[in-house]
Amino acid sequence: MRPLVVVHFWAPWAPQCAQMNEVMATLAKEHAQVTFVQLEAEAVPEVSEKYEISSVPTFLFFKNSQKVDRLDGAHAPELTKKVQRHASSTSVSAGSNDSAKEDLNARLKKLINAAPCMLFMKGSPKEPRCGFSKQMVEILNKHGISFSSFDIFSDEEVRQGLKTYSNWPTYPQLYVAGELIGGLDIIKELEASGELDTIFPKALKLEDRLKSLINKAPVMLFMKGNKQTAKCGFSKQIIEIMNNTGVDYETFDILEDEEVRQGLKTFSNWPTYPQLYVKGELVGGLDIVKELKESGELLPVLKGEN
Repeated sequence: MRPLVVVHFWAPWAPQCAQMNEVMATLAKEHAQVTFVQLEAEAVPEVSEKYEISSVPTFLFFKNSQKVDRLDGAHAPELTKKVQRHASSTSVSAGSNDSAKEDLNARLKKLINAAPCMLFMKGSPKEPRCGFSKQMVEILNKHGISFSSFDIFSDEEVRQGLKTYSNWPTYPQLYVAGELIGGLDIIKELEASGELDTIFPKALKLEDRLKSLINKAPVMLFMKGNKQTAKCGFSKQIIEIMNNTGVDYETFDILEDEEVRQGLKTFSNWPTYPQLYVKGELVGGLDIVKELKESGELLPVLKGEN
């Protein structure tokens, strides 16, 4: 049992996360007794919300399943200091193995139910890291099925634990509404028999729903929270910028609708929130809106002049 667990909430689009992953790799060599875990913040929305992860990178420190510390931002010296401090004061209590197993099962259950359709695969839909995972993604995309994915290479504990939990020894694994459907062979059989589309009826209608939401107003902002109360730092910043333009816009709170939250990422091929649309076209997230503001192009874009 490794007493100290350090969890890095990261995002593939943030270069500072990649730098901190290197720092973690170095620390892992120095502190063999510490477990280092990388979690893609957007891939596990429930977990991110529970621990109020509003920006990346964020590091959480756990001992015996209890959160004991956190660090927001890419501060390598501070991370090193915290790891050293907590690693030196760890003590393993008897029976902690059982509670660790319970915790893992609870976590797996959460991950399986993180979206209506969840794919546990090697790599990501954009960059599959094995032929079977690649084929699975191609089939799901071909049928217009909306799904979220979890990269099992990013978490050894999940990778091993899920095999036991689901009693299924290989990857990829596809779940619908928290139930295991199976691996690639089963999905191919379902596709051949025409049953695939009946198992996933919602996904096909979801695309129409997303199109109508995106076009609900000339300027639509998909965010965490609403105009009155933004529920993450990025959403708060984008609201402030939007309000300063004087342009009318409507918002949609993705925390209220898990299906839209996951579906829109695939639909727009944009993995994070907030997302800004003008006349049904994706403009981008906070960074792009900031760039447009600084270059003086934001107002013409919002008015649909560009």
